[in-house]
Amino acid sequence: MDYKATGKVRQFLLGVILALGGIIISLPFIWMILSSLKTEREVIQVPPTFLPKELTFDNFIYLFENMNFMVYLKNTIIIVLFSFIGLFLNAMAGYAFAKYQFRAKNKLFMLVLATMMIPGQVTMIPVYLILNSLYLTNTMIGVVLPGLVGAFGIFLFRQFMETIPDEVIEAARIDGAGELRIFFTMILPMSKPILAVQGITTFIAGWNSFLWPLIIANDESLYTLSVGLSLLKGQFGGNFALQMAGSTFMVVPIIIVFMLFQKYIIEGYNISGLK
Repeated sequence: MDYKATGKVRQFLLGVILALGGIIISLPFIWMILSSLKTEREVIQVPPTFLPKELTFDNFIYLFENMNFMVYLKNTIIIVLFSFIGLFLNAMAGYAFAKYQFRAKNKLFMLVLATMMIPGQVTMIPVYLILNSLYLTNTMIGVVLPGLVGAFGIFLFRQFMETIPDEVIEAARIDGAGELRIFFTMILPMSKPILAVQGITTFIAGWNSFLWPLIIANDESLYTLSVGLSLLKGQFGGNFALQMAGSTFMVVPIIIVFMLFQKYIIEGYNISGLK
């Protein structure tokens, strides 16, 4: 029996199956994008068309001219940028747990991990009451502050930074480098894979932020794209082309970012020991 030929056949069949699965999974996204470029009349016609007969961007123009999507986009970008600030705070905390020795270090780290078992919905009311007492409700600070630091991010950075040799850090200290200089010029460049992992998850979480902005903000000028998409569904429930345009504007940036950084994401999870 030619095991080499058999292996090639199996590999080919596996490739075909994966390709078909990828196409099937991608069809709803492709349909959404193409429908966003159609007129409403063409979207609801029977039998349906796959490719748009008349290519139009009127649905996207309507979103920005009549639905305040530019305001929602600005707020979403602000949340994403603040989330990246929180990314570096998570990195600092993970570095401290990985390379510094201090009293009750392991117990404190276990306490941080224990917070991962508490659902976010449980803490929303206490956090809201705290922010309300600080007069931060219905403000952008109140929207971004609770999500700056997360236990999962600290855990990932700690797991990765433990693999960095202590000798490298000690050598830098002997050469006179300060702790902040070591962190920013040595540790962060060596942590590119895990930064990519956290960067993509941070971007997705900030871009899709919905429940907390809806709770903490009463003013529409503080709403995010996800909240705006929900308003769109309520106000224009029968306009499927407009809803497809809003959904496309939400999903496509995430797909692009993931495609650009997927190599680093897989590498970072493998190095961090996560299966």
